[in-house]
Amino acid sequence: MYRQIIAFALAAVCPLAGAMPSTAQEPTPTDVVRTEQAVRVFIDCPDFFCDQEFFRTEINFASHVRERQDADVHVLLTTQRTGAGGTEFTLAFIGQRGFRGLDQTMRHISPPAESTDRVRRALTQTIKRGLIPYVNRTSLAEQIQISYTPPTQQAAPAAALDRWNYWTFRTSLNGFFNGEQRIASENLSTSVSANRITQQWKITNSANARYYEQRFELNPERTITTIQRNYGLNSLVVRSIGENFAAGARASLTSSTFLNQNFALRVAPAVEYNFFPYAEATRRQFTLQYSVGSTSFDYNEETIFGRTSETLLDHRLIASLDVKQPWGSISTSVEGGSYLHDFSQQRGVIFSNIDLRLVRGLSLRSFGSVALIRDQLHLPRRGASEEEILLRQRQLATSYRYWGSVGLSYTFGSTFANVVNPRFSGSSGGMIIMD
Repeated sequence: MYRQIIAFALAAVCPLAGAMPSTAQEPTPTDVVRTEQAVRVFIDCPDFFCDQEFFRTEINFASHVRERQDADVHVLLTTQRTGAGGTEFTLAFIGQRGFRGLDQTMRHISPPAESTDRVRRALTQTIKRGLIPYVNRTSLAEQIQISYTPPTQQAAPAAALDRWNYWTFRTSLNGFFNGEQRIASENLSTSVSANRITQQWKITNSANARYYEQRFELNPERTITTIQRNYGLNSLVVRSIGENFAAGARASLTSSTFLNQNFALRVAPAVEYNFFPYAEATRRQFTLQYSVGSTSFDYNEETIFGRTSETLLDHRLIASLDVKQPWGSISTSVEGGSYLHDFSQQRGVIFSNIDLRLVRGLSLRSFGSVALIRDQLHLPRRGASEEEILLRQRQLATSYRYWGSVGLSYTFGSTFANVVNPRFSGSSGGMIIMD
C-alpha cells in the first residue's frame, strides 16, 4: 500500500514522469534474469578513488547493490602512500550470504602522478579478477570468457638495480588568485621533498614556503594591505624494530609572521609502539608515540613574557586509532604535551573522523577537533590591532580552539539502481552568479 502512495505522490510532483512509457520505468526481462543470477556486489571505497558509475558500466557481469547488507561480496578498498609517492590499494573481498567464509585480499600499486582514468581502469581490472571465484559458483560462470595478453617484451629481472637507491623527489609550485573591484588576494606556495622509504628505514625531508597577500579598498583614500609569510624545513628518520616497534627523530626549522616567530628550530627523538602489526595498517592500527624535544625560538617581537629568544624542552604523547571495517571507519587521536620547565604550560588535542553505517541506509558522519591551549609563549607583548584581529594576521590569546561537522544521511528505494545516465551532467562551475 505504501509503495502505491509513494508512486502516486511522485506522479503528482512530476507529471512528466507519469507520462513516460512503462518500458522506460520497469526493468526488461533480461535485466530481471541478470539480477537474479548475478553476484551482488557492494564496492566500498573513498570518494576520491571511487568512480561508482565507471565501475557499474565496466563490471557488467555483477549486480551492484546500494547497501552492503544486500551484497554477496563486499569489496572494501583501503589505501596508503608508497615510498615513491604513489598509492597502494588493498582490496578485501568479503564473502556474505551464500559466500560467507570465501574471503581474499588483492593489491594494486599505482605510480605517482598517475592519471585518474588509468587508476580507475586498473582498479576495475583488479576487482574483475577478484570476483571470478564468486562468479564461478553461479550459473553465469559459463558466460565468462578469460583472455590473456602476453607481454610485448621480456620482463625485467626481479633484482634489477635501482640507480636512485629508493630515493624519490617531488617539487610543486602553486598559485591562487581571487578578486573583484575593491578586494583582491594572491596566495603563492612552493614545496620540495626528498624521501627514501624501505621496510627498514623511513627518511623524509621537505621544504615549503607560502606568501599570502590581501588588499581591501575601504574608500578611494584608504586601502588596507596585509601580508603573511611562512617557511618551513622538516626532516624525519625512522628505523623499524620488529613488527610493532619503531624509533626515530624529527627535526624542523619554521618561520611564521602569524606566530611571531622569526624562526623556531626543534629536534625531538621519539619511539612508537603499534598494538597491531604494521603490515595491517591499511585496515587497523593503534599506536602510542612518545617524544622529548628541544626548541630554540627567535621572536619577531618581544613576547608577553618579555623574551626575544629562548630555548625550551618539552615532551609529547600521542595515541592514534585508525580502523577501516565493513561497518565504517574511525580515525581518532589524542595528543598531550607540556614544557618541561613549567608543566602548567601545556596543550591537549583530540581529533576524530568517524563514518559509521548504523543500520540499513542510515549513516553517521562526523569529524572535528578540540584543543585545550595553555602554552602560547610566543604571543607579542603589544597585542594585536583591530585590523590584525579582523584579518587574522596575528594569533590571539585563547584557552581553547575547536572545529567540527556532524551529519546523518538516509537512503532508501531500489536496491538494483545500476543504470548510468550521464545526460545534463554539465556544470558552469558555479561561475553564473545572480545577486
